[in-house]
Formats: sequence, structure tokens, C-alpha cells
Amino acid sequence: MSAAALLIVAMLLDAVVGEPRWLWRRIPHPAVLMGRLVHLLDARLNDGDNRHARGVAAVLVLVIVGAVLGSVLSGLGSVIECGVAAILLAQRSLVQHVNAVGDGLRMSIQEGRRMVSRIVSRDVAQMDGTQVARSAIESAAENLSDGVIAPAFWFLVAGLPGLMVYKLVNTADSMIGYRTETYAAFGWAAARLDDLLNLVPARLTAALIALPARCFDWQGIYADARLHRSPNAGWPEAAMSRALGIALAGPRAYDGQMREFPFVNAEGRRDLTPVDIDASIAMLWKAWAGFLALCVLIVVL
Repeated sequence: MSAAALLIVAMLLDAVVGEPRWLWRRIPHPAVLMGRLVHLLDARLNDGDNRHARGVAAVLVLVIVGAVLGSVLSGLGSVIECGVAAILLAQRSLVQHVNAVGDGLRMSIQEGRRMVSRIVSRDVAQMDGTQVARSAIESAAENLSDGVIAPAFWFLVAGLPGLMVYKLVNTADSMIGYRTETYAAFGWAAARLDDLLNLVPARLTAALIALPARCFDWQGIYADARLHRSPNAGWPEAAMSRALGIALAGPRAYDGQMREFPFVNAEGRRDLTPVDIDASIAMLWKAWAGFLALCVLIVVL
């Protein structure tokens, strides 16, 4: 089977089955194992002098491990390859987590805060309903790119080795890719490689969000995407804000400190409700369906 055909099966399997909790209660999830490997490299290498070089070495280890492991698993047959790919995609899981925020917010502001704290790193204790909804929608847009479109894209490009390498690098970026005293040097290579690997997928995700909504304000999406701290994360967020006609981003608190980030689509509606979360979930599925259709087209051609 071609990579596109395998990916179609994997995407459908992920969408239908999602994360089988009974399985991950018995064995560690691959994402957990990836995190453990990154933690081990951090503990062993992030010390002493030449932390930039040590960080590069750590990333090289992750790339080699991902490429070799992906090649070995691919050699075990199409069933294993599809199964592993489905496990490493996160469409259904993403939808479930975002939907839980909307359901929680309908119950109470406290439940909404509790649910959104599971998917964002910002302070949630003082959030109002609009801020909870906005945080959930932003997370939906960004994680659509990181957790679904980007891994699927790299599977199309380089098969299971490409997908494994992407997931390991992305995991490393989420754990050590920070501009702090501890990780500014050591995590630099992971952060920059993650930026490179997400360069095309982030923009593709923006298109997959914008096109079903008939949103063709590419100049506005480009301008707002540049406001984001990340060279990539702003693209799906800017597209989602215009697809739904709402303002995203804006001020938020981290570690007790309010940060004045600019609004994305500042002219959009700012009072958000669980209905807007529902609308963002619909956009997640439309974008997913768009990528699936692209895979079908590749197979047909």
C-alpha cells in the first residue's frame, strides 16, 4: 500500500477508535515513552559547558531513534504501520478534550476552568467564561496542526520514520524548547528543528481551516500569524479566528504574571461561549476531512 492509502486507514482508525484507555492502563502510551527518552537525555546531557552542542547531540539521538524505530516497525507489515500511525495521530483525542471544556463550561465556570487546565499551560483560576472558551479554541487550532496535520504530513512525506521523528522532536520541543536559564542553550536545537518541521504543516493547517469556511483573507491571516511568538502556531490560530469571526489570543496570565499579548483578528467578536467551542470542533472535523480528501486524491492520481 502507498503511504497515502495507509494514512487514510490510520486517520479513519484514529477518528473511530481514538485512544483505547483499557490498553494504556496496561502499557505505557508511545507518547509517554517518548517523553521518558527526552527526560533521560535532559538529565544526562543538560549540564556543564557546551550546552548548545549537547542539545544538538540530544536531537540527533532523537532523530536516529525515530528513523530506526519507524523503519523497523514499517518492516513488520501494513497492519502494524497503520496501527502505530493511528496511535500517533490525535484527532479524536483532541476533539474529546476540547469538547470537555465546552461541556464543563455549560455546567459551571469552575468546571470549565478545570477542563481547560488540562489542555493549556496558562493560569486558569481567574478566567471568566469568555477566557475559558478562547483558550480552548486556541488550543484546538494549535493542536490540530501539531497533533494531527503535521504528523500526517510527515507520514505522507517519509512514512512511519518521518512520523516518528516528527513526534519525538515535537515532544522534545514541548519539554525542553523554552527560553529559560535551564533550556535556552540545551533546548535550542529541539525548538529550531521543531519550527522547521512545522513550517509547511502549520500553513497547510491554516488553509484547511480557512477554505471550508470560505475565508480568503490570506493577508489578514498572514499579518496576524506574524504577531504570534511562534513562527508557526499563529497560522492555524489566525485562520480559526477568521473562520469563526472571533478574536483570539490577547492578554493572559502565566505563573501569576499577566502578559499583554495582542489579539488575533482584533475586529472579531470577543464575547465567547460554549457555542463557539462547538463551532471550533466542527472546524477541526472539516480540516481533518480536507486532509483525508487530499490523501484520497493522491491515491487516485
